[in-house]
Amino acid sequence: MKDQETEEVYRHKREILSELEDLSEKGLIALYYGDESKVAVEPCVPYGWQFADEEAAMPTGSGSGLNCFALLSRENQARIETTEKAINSQFIFERLEEFSLTLRKLTVVVLDNARIHKSKIIKERIKAWQARGLYIFYLPRYSPHLNIVEILWRKLKYEWLAPSDYRDKENLFYQIRLALTSVGQSLFIEFSRFRHT
Repeated sequence: MKDQETEEVYRHKREILSELEDLSEKGLIALYYGDESKVAVEPCVPYGWQFADEEAAMPTGSGSGLNCFALLSRENQARIETTEKAINSQFIFERLEEFSLTLRKLTVVVLDNARIHKSKIIKERIKAWQARGLYIFYLPRYSPHLNIVEILWRKLKYEWLAPSDYRDKENLFYQIRLALTSVGQSLFIEFSRFRHT
């Protein structure tokens, strides 16, 4: 029964997201997806290749990494913040509060169900944000494939950062910030249209 309920909720929320995508495509609302990620100072190497007698190494810095939070639209409009501190509900609250003061039309931010996105401080502010035209839509559980910001993190870690960027922490953080501030300026992501099925 629980799996069936989960499937029903998934289908219902996907239908709503499809409607939001349609409204956004028609220019009736602004639709942003939000999420956070961490870029560690250890290089992100999904696979590699070398000759049998060859030693391979990648430079790496020391430290914990850089935390990033993004609000991103399919049109590559982005609001991105980085911090060396942990991203908590207060951080998310402050970003959404700032964002709510910049809106020009009704705006929906799509978030996953992480605790920091559904904390007390967020829930208590939702009505005030709605009065400003900012609405929060929570994705169905276990559906990161519906959040386009995941593509941003993948591009950043596997395409936009080079192995040499990891030689020291300062250089890595500079390259991360450079890439993220270039989104919608010189770096673009081609998003596929939202699949309605």
